[in-house]
Amino acid sequence: MGSGQVTDWQGKHVTVAGLGVSGVPAARALHGLGAEVTVVNDGDDARAREQAAELEALGVTVRLGDGETLPDGTELIVTAPGWRPDKPLFAAADRAGVPVWGDVELAWRLRGPDAAPWLAVTGTNGKTTTVQMLASILEAAGLRTAAVGNIGVSLLDAVLGEEPYDVLAVELSSYQLHWAPSLRAHSAAVLNLAPDHLDWHGSMEAYARDKGRVYEGNRVACVYNADATGKPSTEDLVREADVEEGCRAVGFTLGAPGPSQLGVVEGILVDRAFVENRQRNAQELAEVSDVNPPAPHNIANALAAAALARAYGVPASAVRDGLRAFTPDAHRIAHVADVDGVTYIDDSKATNTHAAEASLAAYDSIVWIAGGLAKGATFDELVGGAAKRLRGAVLIGRDRALIREALARHAPEVPVVDLDRTDTGAMLQAVQEAQRLAQPGDTVLLAPACASMDMFANYNKRGDAFAQAVRELGA
Repeated sequence: MGSGQVTDWQGKHVTVAGLGVSGVPAARALHGLGAEVTVVNDGDDARAREQAAELEALGVTVRLGDGETLPDGTELIVTAPGWRPDKPLFAAADRAGVPVWGDVELAWRLRGPDAAPWLAVTGTNGKTTTVQMLASILEAAGLRTAAVGNIGVSLLDAVLGEEPYDVLAVELSSYQLHWAPSLRAHSAAVLNLAPDHLDWHGSMEAYARDKGRVYEGNRVACVYNADATGKPSTEDLVREADVEEGCRAVGFTLGAPGPSQLGVVEGILVDRAFVENRQRNAQELAEVSDVNPPAPHNIANALAAAALARAYGVPASAVRDGLRAFTPDAHRIAHVADVDGVTYIDDSKATNTHAAEASLAAYDSIVWIAGGLAKGATFDELVGGAAKRLRGAVLIGRDRALIREALARHAPEVPVVDLDRTDTGAMLQAVQEAQRLAQPGDTVLLAPACASMDMFANYNKRGDAFAQAVRELGA
């Protein structure tokens, strides 16, 4: 089970760690290839039993309620990306010399000899949007493609399915990259790096290192954020990567691009990387108004997508057509309604401080609805940067005190409503309080900077509750 393709799975004893969205397809695929598959899962709830029953009907062994012990005879573990590296199962695997792959590693190894190359995207925020923009641009160029990985089609289905692709737009999380040592993309982008999932990775350095793995072995372009500050920067990760001969570093910037960069000049997205004589020449790709929505961080996403598409060789016209055809997912800076001269924006997808920072930067006068599960985050930098834009703040959720304290330190004059309730009905009250604080011309912005699971099933449900509450105001 070293590097290289495993062609004969017949009778190989493989343990799949975790049911969930990646575990079930992995177990099915491996069973279909002839492996002896055992699935281990920490939880033993109704959903897990339902999934277990389906797999057992195929002939897969499932062990619920014990994800700690290594099944006898295991030759390989395929893990769900969310399983932390410090789990006892992996320590046992390490002692027994058993390799651990993630679902991405498995998909990479199962590719056929003529498999579609991967254009890979990672980063703390903006991954899904960028990959969807990239897929839209590739489609506009007439290529058979799909948005896969953390979103859309399962990577395993894309690799093993009947559908032949020309190229894949692949979203990868830091977790997935941690467990994908042999992945080698055609070209890849790290959009940004901000502290996130540090409880999982253990440190910012380890988190950055896992993100940086996306550049390993790139053939054509390592796309990085030329505007990023902080250490390590995405450019530092490019410098450290071991790439193929001739692979280039290509930056994207919201300013005017230098040679080997994409950027913005007078409302035009411009390419100075993939043109003849890039010292002197530039290629117009699209207008800023072709990007939906044209908020600064989303223009950066569009530039990163354009850079990867251009690395693959698509014409400039496809970049413009693809960006025009793209519509963002729900709960990403989604305009809900205007009520009494106040705009209501749902950015429930802003589940960390970095995403909320991008959201707060897009508006001038804001009543901010925030709070939820902080996941170890601190809020001083976020609040300090946004203080002058805040008309008021309404705080909800379990860790709201952390945001309240940051507001007291950095924006003491901003009125704050602290809602001491975590039932789902709190959202209606939050929206009513925000309406009371807002003045005509203001934006009421749900950009929680926190995860949603203390009050809602997920960020979608939180956004839906916000939209419903706004509709009740309008009525």
